[in-house]
Amino acid sequence: MSSFRQRIGAEFAGTAALLAGVVGSGILATTLAGGNAALALLANAAATAALLYVLIAVLGPVSGAHFNPAVTALFWLRGELPRRDALGYTLAQTAGAVAGVVLAHAMFGLALLQAGTRSRHEPGLWLAESVATLGLLLTILLGRRQQAHSIAALVAAYIFAAYWFTSSTSFANPAATLARAFTTTFAGIAPADVAGFVAAQMLATLIAWLIAGRRERAPV
Repeated sequence: MSSFRQRIGAEFAGTAALLAGVVGSGILATTLAGGNAALALLANAAATAALLYVLIAVLGPVSGAHFNPAVTALFWLRGELPRRDALGYTLAQTAGAVAGVVLAHAMFGLALLQAGTRSRHEPGLWLAESVATLGLLLTILLGRRQQAHSIAALVAAYIFAAYWFTSSTSFANPAATLARAFTTTFAGIAPADVAGFVAAQMLATLIAWLIAGRRERAPV
């Protein structure tokens, strides 16, 4: 079994790589797409899904490859993750997400930290974030029961699809949402709109917990 330090390191590195992929592919996609928003979104979704598959497959055996405070919160609520691990994962994911955005900016020669300007505050977007997050969590829980060996592919396929069927393009991750407030690029969000997205994501987490049931709590 991996040590606590190894698990925290995997969550930090995996989340950083994920956000570098989300933001970096968004920057390059908008540059190359020549103003074609659909093509840019397709490239961004494909890159994100492919990277998710790799990260989950490689780091899953180390930490479970959460890379997402909503996933971590759900496993804690179900009693499958001790409180210390849940807190450590969440801090590592948040720090990793911001580091990934900074890395993406550095690779493309942009200011390392920016204040997001893309407005995302409509109620329909909050509903979309609840749907996207609930779908992701149920994909993970049901996938573990039926096809545990296919979790990486299931999550990658779901995220690719959710980029397209949700109006919010499926952030579905509180750490990623916060980090994306530090970029003015294609993947960004205005800081003032972060709270609405995170609230919708955490509401979906509670709903997933109620739907899926719970186990005995792990030791704290």
